Amino acid sequence: MASPLEPLKHRPFLVYWLAGLSANFGWQIQLVGASWLMVLLGGTPQQVALVQTFVALPVMVLSLPGGAITDRVGQRATVLWAQSFLLVVSVALAVLAWFEVLTPVLLLLGTLLIGSGRALYYPGWQSMVLDFFSRDEAPAAFAINNGNLNIARSLGPAIGGAIVATAGAFLAFVVNALANISVLVVARGWSKPDRADGLPPEPFWSAIAAGIRYISLSPALLTLILRSFVFNLAAIAAMAILPLVAHDVIGAGPEAYGLLLGAFGAGSVAATLMLQPLRARVPLETCITGAFLVFAAALATLAFSTNLALSLVATACAGVCWIVVQVSFASTNHVSSPRWVMSRSIAIYQTFVFGGATIGSLLWGWIAQSFGTPAALYAAAATMAAGATLGLFLKIRTPDLAGLDPQSDWVPPTPRVDMVAKSGPIVTTITYRIREEDTAAFLEAMRVKRRHRMRDGAARWTLSRAIDDPMIWIERFKVATWAGTQRLHSRRTVAGGQAIEKVRQLHQGPGRPEVRYEIVRDPWSRRDPAGAPVPAI
Repeated sequence: MASPLEPLKHRPFLVYWLAGLSANFGWQIQLVGASWLMVLLGGTPQQVALVQTFVALPVMVLSLPGGAITDRVGQRATVLWAQSFLLVVSVALAVLAWFEVLTPVLLLLGTLLIGSGRALYYPGWQSMVLDFFSRDEAPAAFAINNGNLNIARSLGPAIGGAIVATAGAFLAFVVNALANISVLVVARGWSKPDRADGLPPEPFWSAIAAGIRYISLSPALLTLILRSFVFNLAAIAAMAILPLVAHDVIGAGPEAYGLLLGAFGAGSVAATLMLQPLRARVPLETCITGAFLVFAAALATLAFSTNLALSLVATACAGVCWIVVQVSFASTNHVSSPRWVMSRSIAIYQTFVFGGATIGSLLWGWIAQSFGTPAALYAAAATMAAGATLGLFLKIRTPDLAGLDPQSDWVPPTPRVDMVAKSGPIVTTITYRIREEDTAAFLEAMRVKRRHRMRDGAARWTLSRAIDDPMIWIERFKVATWAGTQRLHSRRTVAGGQAIEKVRQLHQGPGRPEVRYEIVRDPWSRRDPAGAPVPAI
C-alpha cells in the first residue's frame, strides 16, 4: 500500500477503526482521571503507580483465556459481552465519583475491573483485521490499527488531563462509558460465525494449551515476546510516574501533566505518520535499537529536568520511540500466526506486554516512593539502554506471510468402528520408504515436519526405523481425541503443506506413504472409546 493511511479508504475497516479509536480514547481518558484522582485522594507514590499496575495486571492474567474464548466462540460474542461489562463498570465509577465516595481502594478495584474487561475484549477485536484484508495487505492494516491504540495512549491522556483539570475525574469516567457504546454498535453488526470444519468448539483448557504450544514452538514469536517484555518493563515508567514528574520534579499541577501527555501524544502521532517511510529506508533492527536508546535518554532527561520546556521535548521523543517499537513489534506479531490461533497468539503477546508493564509500574513506583522520582526514572533509563543490546543476538525475523495461509486438502477416513468426536486417543502412523543416500535430507525434512505437527496439536511424536529393512521409517504421533485429530489436519498451512510434500518426494514407494489411524484401546476399561459400556466377559 502506497500510504500508511491507505487501509482507511476501505469503508468497513474505517468504521471498525473509528470505533476502536473511540474505545481506546475512553480507556486512556479514564486512566488519566484515575491517576490524577489518586493524587488528589492523597495516595502514596506507590498507589499512584498502582493505577497502571491494576490496568495491566488483569490483561496479563486474562488475555490468554480471552483469546481462547474468542477462538472458540468467535469475535462477536466475546467483544459484545466484554464491552457490555466495561460499560457497566465505567458507569459505576462515574456515579461513585459524582457522590465523592471513591477511596484509593475503591478506585484501584474499579481500575482492576476495567483492565479485566479490556483483557477479554482486545484479542478478538484485534484479530478482526483479517476479515477486512488479505494476509499480504494485513501488515499495513495491523500497523495502522496498532497506531490507533498508541495514538489513543498518547493523545487520550492529554485530553484526559484537560478534562480532569477543568471538570474533575467524574467527567473522565463518563466519557469512558460513552466511548464503549461505539464498539457495541459495530460489533452487533457482525455476522455470527459458522464453523466451517463442522467440529464442536475446542475445549477451553485444550484451547489454552494449544496456544501456549504454538508459541513455544515458534522461535521468532518467542524472540518478539521477550524483547517486547523488556521494552514495556522500562517504558511504562514514562506513563506510571509521569504525574509525579509534573508534581514533584517540575513542581506544577494538572495543567503541566496535561502538557507533558500532549507532548507524548504529539510525538506518537508524528511517529505513526512517518513509521512506514522510515521502515522502508532503515532496517527494522536499526529502528528498534535506536528507539530503545532515545527512549532511555528521554527517561534520564525527565529525571533531572526541572524545566517544563525541556521535559516536553523529552516526552515528545519518548512518544516517537513508543510508537516505533510498539507498532513494529505488535504488527509483526499479529501477522506471524495462522488464523486458527491468531487471537491466542495476540493474547499471549499482550500477556507479556502488560506483564512487563505490571512489573515495571510496581518496580518504578516502589523505587519512587523509597528513593525519589528521579531515581526511578534513572533506573528505568538504565534498563531501557540494556534492552537495546538484545538486538545483537535476538533479531526479529520477517514472517513468511504466504506460508501462514491455510492449505488443507485432507479427507478424513470413514471409521468402521463406533466413534464420536471425543473418542480417543488417536494414533496416526505413516510409513515411508527412504533410500540410504536420502537419509540426511529425510531427517532434516522430518525435523521441520515435526515442528508443524506439534504446533498443530500432535503429542508424543516419534520417528523410528525398521531393523529388518533399513529403508522403512515410521512416523507416529498421538492426539487426545478424534475431533482433535481432525482439527490438527484442518490447521495445516502452506508452510506445513510444503514440509509434507518435501518428505513425500523422498518416499520411494509405488504410491504415497501408507497412513493408518488407530484408536487406543485399554483392555482393562469397562467402556469402549466411544463411551458405550463393554459387555462383561
